[in-house]
Amino acid sequence: MPEIVFDLHLVYAVAIIAFAYLVRGVAGFGSGLIAIPLLVLDGVPLSTAVPMVVLLDYLASTSQGLKSRHAIVWREILPLLPFTLTGVLTALYLFKTVDAALLTKVMGGLIIVYAVYSLLAPPEHQSHSRIWAIPAGGLGGLVGTLFGTGGPFYVVYLHLRGLDKTAFRATFATIFMLDGANRLIGYLATGLYNLESGLLIALMLPVMAVSLYIGGHIHLKINQELFKRGISVLLVASGTLLLFK
Repeated sequence: MPEIVFDLHLVYAVAIIAFAYLVRGVAGFGSGLIAIPLLVLDGVPLSTAVPMVVLLDYLASTSQGLKSRHAIVWREILPLLPFTLTGVLTALYLFKTVDAALLTKVMGGLIIVYAVYSLLAPPEHQSHSRIWAIPAGGLGGLVGTLFGTGGPFYVVYLHLRGLDKTAFRATFATIFMLDGANRLIGYLATGLYNLESGLLIALMLPVMAVSLYIGGHIHLKINQELFKRGISVLLVASGTLLLFK
C-alpha cells in the first residue's frame, strides 16, 4: 500500500510539471506559479519544490533564450539586474524567518489586480518608463528566491515596456537565466540540494523538455491579442492559487 501511495504522488507531480512547462512553452513564463503551489498542496516541502522548479526553470530559460537569442531585448534587461541581485540577497537572508504565507497572499493579490487591469484596460500605444525596473527587479529577485514565483513582476515590467510576444519570450527567458543563476548559487550555498532532490530533478527533466517543445509549437500558432489575453487569464489563475494557498 505505501508503494501505491508513493506512485500516485509521483504521477501527480509528473502531471503538474508537464502542465506547468506546457504553459511555459506557450506563454514564456508561468511554470513556477503553477507547479509550486500545486506540489506544495500535495505535500512536497517548499524547501524541495522551490529549488527543484527554479533549476528546471533555469534550464528551460537557457533553452528558450539561446533558441531565440536574436529576439532578446538587452536594453530592457540591464536596468533590472542590480535590483534583482539585491532582491535575491535579501531573500536568502530572510529565507528562514519571513512570514511565507502572508507574503505569498500579498503577491497573489497584486498579480490578480494587475491581471484584471490588463484585461479591462484599453490597448496602449506607448511604453512606460524604465523606472519600473526598480520594483520589478527587486520584487522579482526577492519573491522568486523565496517562492520560485518571481516571474509575474518581470512579466508586468516587460508588458509595460510594450514588447511583442517573440521578444517577450526571449527576453523573459534571459532575465530568468541571469536571475536563476544567482538563486541556484544561493540554494547550493545553503544546502537545499541533496541526493533525493537530485533524483527528482533528473526524473522531471525529460517531462519538462517534451512539454516545452509541445508548448513552443502551440505558441507559433497564437496571435498577438490572444496571447496577451491568455497571459492575463493565467495571471488571474496563478494569483488566485497563491492567494488561497
